[in-house]
Amino acid sequence: MISVPETVAAKLPHLPETAGVYLWKAGDGTILYVGKAKRLRSRVRSYFAVDHRTTSVKTHAMVGQIGDLETIVVPTEAHALILEANLIKEYRPRFNIALRDDKSYPYIKVTIQDPFPRVYVTRHLVDDGARYFGPYTDVGAMRRALNVVKRIFTVRSCTYDMPREMPERPCLDYSIGRCKAPCALLQSQAEYRAMIDEVVAFLDGRAEEVTKRVRERMELAAEALDFERAAELRDALKHLEKMEEPTVVVRVDGGDSDVVGYARDGDDASVAILRIRGGKLLAREHRFLENIDDESDARVLTVYLAGSYVGPQERAPELYLPFDVEDGDLLAAALGTTRILVPQRGSKRDLVDLAEQNARHLLEEFKLASLEADERAADPVYELARALGLQKIPRSFVCFDISTTQGTDTVGSCVWFENGRPKRAEYRKFKVKTVTGTDDFASMREVVQRYFQRRVSEEKPLPDLVVIDGGKGQLGMAADALRELGLGDLPLISLAKRDEEIFVLGRSESLRLSRRSAGLRLLQQARDEAHRFAITYNRKRGAMRTVTSELLQIPGIGPAKRRELLRAFGSVQGIREAGVDEIAKIRGFNHARAARLLEALAASSPTAPSRVSA
Repeated sequence: MISVPETVAAKLPHLPETAGVYLWKAGDGTILYVGKAKRLRSRVRSYFAVDHRTTSVKTHAMVGQIGDLETIVVPTEAHALILEANLIKEYRPRFNIALRDDKSYPYIKVTIQDPFPRVYVTRHLVDDGARYFGPYTDVGAMRRALNVVKRIFTVRSCTYDMPREMPERPCLDYSIGRCKAPCALLQSQAEYRAMIDEVVAFLDGRAEEVTKRVRERMELAAEALDFERAAELRDALKHLEKMEEPTVVVRVDGGDSDVVGYARDGDDASVAILRIRGGKLLAREHRFLENIDDESDARVLTVYLAGSYVGPQERAPELYLPFDVEDGDLLAAALGTTRILVPQRGSKRDLVDLAEQNARHLLEEFKLASLEADERAADPVYELARALGLQKIPRSFVCFDISTTQGTDTVGSCVWFENGRPKRAEYRKFKVKTVTGTDDFASMREVVQRYFQRRVSEEKPLPDLVVIDGGKGQLGMAADALRELGLGDLPLISLAKRDEEIFVLGRSESLRLSRRSAGLRLLQQARDEAHRFAITYNRKRGAMRTVTSELLQIPGIGPAKRRELLRAFGSVQGIREAGVDEIAKIRGFNHARAARLLEALAASSPTAPSRVSA
């Protein structure tokens, strides 16, 4: 049991068994953590009812700082979800998942609740009846949208509270054609409101609808011989059509949807949202999330959606997610008419894959900018992490293989992959020393133990993932070796050749990925590379043994001269083809000795190298 502060202990008996939000506070009143609960009393008590050894490091550290408790009762758990998100935004507690730079992104605000609405930029999202468009993570895109609004629509730039406040005469905007002076009653409220409706439609991505309206009004103005007005509308039409040209079509059915992509690497994550309207990709928004250690991906994505997606009014009818989230029913209730889908295949899944690619790209940029990575990780690395359920991206991983030559000589290999590509400077080969005969299991244990023992002693960085070529037997031996070295927490898997089964330490059932999976192809590439490296080493050793055995039969050729000959010519055949003059140049030889060596080799029969098997 964990000790309960007196102030908290006094409140525990009086907590209700209803939905609500709880705030853990430090002794000085600082908010440490904000959480939601279906039953407040049970949830709050649970923090003190467990052994600290079974809790996460973060939770244990937080409980040790608790000095007080505050609770807020709400009607339903869905209300608790939204209130939790709002309080996290307001207080930014150190132990909650943090939405990085959440308040720094601007919105375009249209005050549609006013008789004569304004359009301007704001960084504060307020529930005042206005329409908010954004947030714009790309400020340049926001400014381009505003410039188009100003060129096409005559929205007022003044800050008068119309019609309560009215100036005596129109301002300069009226004189240069930027405003039609509704403040001086030169434009009716109905006409101004119709224009604002088009502004909202344009910002909402319905540019085709606005273009159609402008073209109709241009034709009517021309029929009425109002050529000046027709020319104005023609110019506006050109700007609208130009805005539509670069738009990317991503849905042939022309639907509206918001598509979420998610990428995670350890304690950091990135969420990207693609805004698709009328089948066209209009914008990409993103957030970085920090302080997510010990939190599941489902929980992290729930926190993001509750904190950043529930509030905005420009939600699409459908929301596509990469996987099921925590509290999905509560989110669905909070989102109202927006339907949550988790596509598994087809065009909708392709959109999710595109959003995930964006999320990975953004996370890599964040990692590179913060100097936490040397180069960008390839997309298959992220896919591999998702398939294996890894919270940390395996930017670096090693793969081990064992090779035996006809049961007489066993070697091991280790290849290193960095960000999805081979890093040959980190390749290592081993001659198995402690195993007699053919025993792949024991050989694997020795090789893994020797590799990591040296890695630790030399204080070199450890890989994010260890891959073993083999099945459950090899996996178990590698796990034993890692545990003996205190590295039992290192992610470990094995890839069996038959059916390409993946065995994950701690799982009873094997994992089978799609043959088209980029993550599986990456594992196969590493496995094949480790296999090639091991066989190459074994064949080289076999060739060296053949050469050495022949040279041992020749009098006067000791170890030093054998090494010099092998270094110079590589094989017996190479020595035969070299000739007397070439051999005489080798240290320890002259023409007479070279001639005697060639005569001895000519008299001996060459031994064919033994066949090498994996």
